[in-house]
Amino acid sequence: MKSKFTVSSFFKAKENQEKITMLTAYDYSMAKIVDGAGIDSILVGDSLGMVVQGYESTLEVTMDDMVYHCKAVARGAENAFIVGDMPFLSYHISIEESVRNAGRLIQEGKAHAVKLEGGVDVADKVRAIVKAQIPVMGHIGLTPQSVNVFGGFKVQGKDKAQALKVIEDAVALEKAGAFSIVLEGIPEKLAKIITEKVSIPTIGIGAGRYCDGQVLVIHDLLGMYSGQSPKFSKRYAALNETIKASVEGYVSEVKSLKFPEEKHTFSIDDQIIEEITR
Repeated sequence: MKSKFTVSSFFKAKENQEKITMLTAYDYSMAKIVDGAGIDSILVGDSLGMVVQGYESTLEVTMDDMVYHCKAVARGAENAFIVGDMPFLSYHISIEESVRNAGRLIQEGKAHAVKLEGGVDVADKVRAIVKAQIPVMGHIGLTPQSVNVFGGFKVQGKDKAQALKVIEDAVALEKAGAFSIVLEGIPEKLAKIITEKVSIPTIGIGAGRYCDGQVLVIHDLLGMYSGQSPKFSKRYAALNETIKASVEGYVSEVKSLKFPEEKHTFSIDDQIIEEITR
């Protein structure tokens, strides 16, 4: 039986050169499935704004949204380590508000850790949250909450200045007390340098093969969209087509009176029917 994954497990995995597996989940049912499949960690990502709520970016996701979804995931996950995303503006205004919001994800949402985007610029927030006994996962490179600053979802760290900035951010997060860092949308060789430079585990998404672990959005992995997946993702199923075909079958059978059949119904004694219809 798989044992509970903890903060210590992250460090042990890096030390033993064992890859860490992480996927997003946003509800009880999916959390139960991925947890049962042996995933190490579940990220309740603010990506839910796009894949669950239908927004164009993650910027409209609120703290209440994150608490709600973290609670649902926590009820479904038995062994996976749960990380809750801190949404836009939940840690940007003040250190006090950052700690309070991080505390909500732990106390109300039942997450085991929080994740926030940024490096040097949020190091003081990370330090304060860690001081409040809340584990923090960092997130640098392509940070979706900065989409308007970047001018879109673009690979980061491709020139010298950007690459040095991403390295600086990683070092700052480690010094601030983060227990791991998500590296998103950066060149593979840069991710390798960072992974070797810091003592804390790196979790890659669009950052190549040399990170200490990998994370993907579950909807991309399962092929729940008909459009093209991100370059860094891999489809392990085509559920969009499967679900659509299943619903089409249901619609057809209901309209043609093929469903429900007798085996889908419940019976009652004919005498009772006679008595209630007199």
